Order: sequence, then structure tokens, then C-alpha cells
Amino acid sequence: MKRSALAISALVMVFTCITNLTAQERVWRGDRTIEKISEHVYRWGSDNQFGAFILTDEGIIVVDGHYCGSGTAEWLKAELDQRYDVPVKYVILSHDHQDHNCHTDQYSDTAVAVAHINILPHLIDENRNSAIPGITFDDEMQLHLGGVTLNLMFLGPTHSDNLIQVHIPEERVLIAIDSAKGKNLFPDFRDMDVNNQLKAMRTLANLEDVDVVLPGHGPVTTQTAFLEYYEYVRTLKDTILQHMRDGRSLQETKSMTEALMRETFHDYNGIDRLIEYNIVTMWDYLYRYREPNVSIKHFEATECIQDSRECRTN
Repeated sequence: MKRSALAISALVMVFTCITNLTAQERVWRGDRTIEKISEHVYRWGSDNQFGAFILTDEGIIVVDGHYCGSGTAEWLKAELDQRYDVPVKYVILSHDHQDHNCHTDQYSDTAVAVAHINILPHLIDENRNSAIPGITFDDEMQLHLGGVTLNLMFLGPTHSDNLIQVHIPEERVLIAIDSAKGKNLFPDFRDMDVNNQLKAMRTLANLEDVDVVLPGHGPVTTQTAFLEYYEYVRTLKDTILQHMRDGRSLQETKSMTEALMRETFHDYNGIDRLIEYNIVTMWDYLYRYREPNVSIKHFEATECIQDSRECRTN
């Protein structure tokens, strides 16, 4: 069997499994919490997914929504209305993924949404259940409210092409949704710019004025979380890339890479369940990243039409 057929079969199998998993109805734990992190910063969430809010005398800034079906976003709004006598003035959308911005439009009567400019086509064309930002930016911007300053940073395409970081330097807090992964794995790399993700994690690991890091999933952490995940992604990328350069098939690459990654990163959460998805989608990213020395052959034209990844030429 040719490499292209193997690749198509493996990719179809992986994404079919992912689709079947996500199609299952989720049972929500409803373990909702609000935790004070610093003078003005609070963390909220449930079901191992978290957002944040910044409370000031002049209003509240909410960071992100929640899973659409969890009811946690609606719960937070009720809690804010009950606990505080100031309105939500801004809603920051960390990125376009639906599980992080669902129901953020519930604040539209008092608040304006803020996000990176690249988020707009995702929210609109994918018909996300989300607020549509009235304020957007390209690289960075500052948001001021009630004496608190937030630095919003875009480090280029990473986990998505619009993911931003929220830094409150005076309180030494960094809100790093889906960036501070630590030893927790992404399900796959299908929409990640891997090379820039590696660069961004090094930048965030060395960002000044940070004591506390708030990830979108998992416990409160520190900047070591960026380095832990950096090592995983770098090792996975380098290993697969070398197998590809050595001319190994995807099946050979999967077998050899999986053994190494399981041994090296055995204590990473999800390694048993997600390693195959991680390998195949990283392989697909690297297939598009690199140009092999051997150009396409005449008889491969049909394969090129059937699988665009075979269309690469010198």
C-alpha cells in the first residue's frame, strides 16, 4: 500500500474517533467555583474549564465564556449580578473556540467584547454562540478600568490564529487560556501553528511580572507550565520530522514515535488516550511544513487529485 493511502486511512480513522467521542452526550459535574487570585482578579469555572474576571470599582471585565451545555456561563452572570453593584463593562474573548466563548453575548446590554482581529471570520462564518467584538486589535493593546491595567498580547498564530494572552502586571497574574498546558495534552494539532507555538511558549515562560498563571483547563499554575509543554511538543515535532526525513512511512513513524513519547512523557495527562491523535496531526502539519527532495512522479497525478498533500513539487 502506498504512503498516501496509509496516510488517508490513518487520518480518517483518527478524526472519526474524535468525532465519535465529541458526539457523545457529556455529563456535567456542575462543580462551579469562584476563586480570588489577587486584589482584583478572580477565577471562575467548572468541569475543569476556567475563565476569569477582574473586579473594579467602575465595573467588571469578564474573560471568556464556557461550554455551551454546562450552564456555568449563565451561573456566573447571576453570581455577578447578585454579588456586585457594578456592571460588566468588557468581555475579553481569548480565542474563537466555542467552548471558551459560548454565551458571552449575555453581557451585551452593558459590555463591549474585545478580541484579536482574526477572530471575526471564525465567530461569524462558524456561527458561534458568542459575543461579536466591538473592539479588536492586531498585536497588543491595553485595557484600563477602575485603576487596573490589562495588557492584551497576540504572539502570532498558536493554538488558533487569534489566541491572546491577558497580563495584569501590577498583580503579577497572567491569564493564559489554552497556552499554559503543563503536562496536559491537547487532543490534536489540527489548527495549531506548531513552530510559532513553540516560540510563544518560550516567550511566555520568560515574561516578567508573573507569579501566577491561570490556564483555561486545570489548576492554577506557574510559568513552568509553558516549559513542560514546550518539551513535549518540541520532542514530538523533532522525532516525527526526523522519521520523515529518513523516508519512513506514517505507520512506521507512528509506531516508533509512540514508543518514545510514552516512555519519555509517561506522566503527562492523556498520553495513553491522545498520543495517536497527536502523532498523526503533527505528521500532517509537518507534511505541509517541509519540502522533500524527491518531487512528484508523473503516475502520481491521480493521487495528487485525490489527496492534495501529494501535490507538493520542487
